[in-house]
Amino acid sequence: MESPLSHPAMVALSLLLLVALYLARRAVLGKKRRYPPVAGTMFHQLLNFGRLLEYHTELSRKYRTFRMLTPTCNYVYTVEPANVEHILKTNFANYGKGPMTHDVLEDLLGDGIFNVDGGMWRQQRKVASLEFSTRVLRDYSSAVFRDTAAELAGILERGPAAKGRERVDMQDLLMRATLDSFFRVGFGVNLGVLSGSSKEGLVFARAFDDASEQVLFRFFDLLWKVKRFLNISSEATMKQSIRTINDFVYSIIDRKIEQMSREQHEFAKKEDILSRFLLEREKDPGCFDNKYIRDIILNFVIAGRDTTAGTLSWFLYAVCKNQRVQDKIAREVRDATTGDRDVGVQDFSSFLTEDAINKMQYLHAALTETLRLYPGVPLVSTVVGLFFFRIRGQEDCYCCWS
Repeated sequence: MESPLSHPAMVALSLLLLVALYLARRAVLGKKRRYPPVAGTMFHQLLNFGRLLEYHTELSRKYRTFRMLTPTCNYVYTVEPANVEHILKTNFANYGKGPMTHDVLEDLLGDGIFNVDGGMWRQQRKVASLEFSTRVLRDYSSAVFRDTAAELAGILERGPAAKGRERVDMQDLLMRATLDSFFRVGFGVNLGVLSGSSKEGLVFARAFDDASEQVLFRFFDLLWKVKRFLNISSEATMKQSIRTINDFVYSIIDRKIEQMSREQHEFAKKEDILSRFLLEREKDPGCFDNKYIRDIILNFVIAGRDTTAGTLSWFLYAVCKNQRVQDKIAREVRDATTGDRDVGVQDFSSFLTEDAINKMQYLHAALTETLRLYPGVPLVSTVVGLFFFRIRGQEDCYCCWS
């Protein structure tokens, strides 16, 4: 995937627009208004693209709340707890994704919950809360995660890394494992990405990763809409990735609908999210179409896959640096499951019941501390309502909080 830095003309144009924008604002607004300090521009972010979160962290330690200038708007970054509470809780209704973020993410996320505001957001929130809180879905997802964990452990046990002959990329394995898990919970289909058993699943996974990466680049690429219109460069690749994703997802939905028409009684026992949505649509045919289902479930997969794999990767990293914590976790897990008995991977997974997991309080604390040190979603972007900023004499901007 090409980086925005591969276009020198775009970088030069960005700098020129930034200077012009800054001078114009100074001329119109003067120096009376008080704003957070300017810590950099979009150009500085491009220069630090390979370590963007570390760069933002360094600035946050220095300024706490600061601005990053772009040709189209100001980004205000904050790590102040009072500001975060205001954005997330006190005045939550005034902070949304905004039209720019929706345009950037629409090809991949569609009108899913992470890319909409207002009534659509509330409706999907209500549906998600109802469906995801059911005992049936919790039991089904727990079984899926347990099976995938056993499969991952088996791969590690049989692989050369178990004998110390070579290193293993745990983050890659975890990304593949969580994609398998969340896709199976969402669509009721085993992708086979972890085992590499499905060529179709591997093609989908590659398109999924490429599209996820490209939507991030769009935030820094002023010409992405031009590229998309002309179907060139990174946007041509993006178009192909989205086509691959949609073809795969819609084919699964079509197969599920066909299966439901043939085996209605058996289909009613299905526990994955797609099947449950299709059963609800059978009761009320006008409630949502295939695209709506695609958007909701794909948002669920995207949200769960990256955050879970990222957190587990950081957890392993932190545990490997602290032998004492590692030993205490291992002892607690043994006490809660098999005791001092030696069992294989497949047998061990059968001991991972809900009661056993509830006894692993030290493991829970270690995972919670991992999330504190390495947040699963380290940066969230929201757009501020125009009326809110007119009241306070401020300018329109995007707020990013962490």
